Amino acid sequence: MDAPAPDYDPFTAHAPSPASGYPPEAPPAHAAVPPLAEAAFLLQRMREAVGQVMLGQPLVVDQVLVAFIAGGHVLLEGKPGLGKTHLVLALARTFGGQFRRIQFTPDLMPGDVTGHSLYDMGRQEFRIKTGPVFTNLLLADEINRAPAKTQAALLEVMQENQVTIDGQTLPLSLPFMTLATQNPIEQEGTYALPEAQLDRFLMKVLIDYPSAPDEESIVTGVTSGGGPLSVARIGAFATPGDILRLQETALTIKCVPEVVSYAVRLVRATRETQGIALGAGTRGAIALVRVAKAFALLAGRSYVIPDDIKDAALPTLRHRVSLAPELAISGQGVDEILTSLLRGVEAPR
Repeated sequence: MDAPAPDYDPFTAHAPSPASGYPPEAPPAHAAVPPLAEAAFLLQRMREAVGQVMLGQPLVVDQVLVAFIAGGHVLLEGKPGLGKTHLVLALARTFGGQFRRIQFTPDLMPGDVTGHSLYDMGRQEFRIKTGPVFTNLLLADEINRAPAKTQAALLEVMQENQVTIDGQTLPLSLPFMTLATQNPIEQEGTYALPEAQLDRFLMKVLIDYPSAPDEESIVTGVTSGGGPLSVARIGAFATPGDILRLQETALTIKCVPEVVSYAVRLVRATRETQGIALGAGTRGAIALVRVAKAFALLAGRSYVIPDDIKDAALPTLRHRVSLAPELAISGQGVDEILTSLLRGVEAPR
């Protein structure tokens, strides 16, 4: 994909579209387009760009993009080899952001994540060596393989957007998002994230196998040299500053009291539903509305509707509730219980 001119600003102008029609053609530059439409257009470009190289996972792409615009972090859960790294790389390229990856292992120390101070013999002084968290998109691969103190170091960074090393506080470059992965199959040698730490993630996104036709397209594309599936074809058509403005726009999306009440009632229902041992807290209700606002922006709307809350419910709440032992033994999953709960709580009309 041809990259637009370096001075392109998606909030004030429109870049010319390639003859192929990808990305989608923008409205003419002279048209009176409100800022909301500009933001929605940029989001659609990002969605299509990532979707072009992340075949067969449209829901995953939407949920990760929504979490990014909502200013949160994502816990990705799926079997190996389904393109999690590919997804993060593609997203980083859309806005020219920095990307780093940490492979979490049992011997990983907090300083390996955040950074540490070193003594410079030449200058006869200590200097700070920053860690891989100083980036825009951080892939924390297999986060549950590291011990609790290392997990905690990363989660503190996610909450505060800053790192303190030997008394010196260093802010992270914004936008910043952590995408932490977990393998749902291998449990040996892992350290499960406690509920309080899981709650720091805005969403838990599940990645499943693609459909047979999509899988055939992926295999054909990769074995023929990458071609259209290569992230190298994605040129930056936005900047980190544009992403920050998208996040600000998402905050301005209106959510009427009736819809806020619906979100709160859903969260409170998780505490009262039989079979759920631990329900979602108030942070879960806040996350639900934040994610719903980002879904509304993705749809080009200036207001949240109950369907946005429903779309946000599973990825936002599935890691914030715990099933009672007797229900877990029966084979029922969290998503099944939450889906039933959604049917039981009346949405505003």
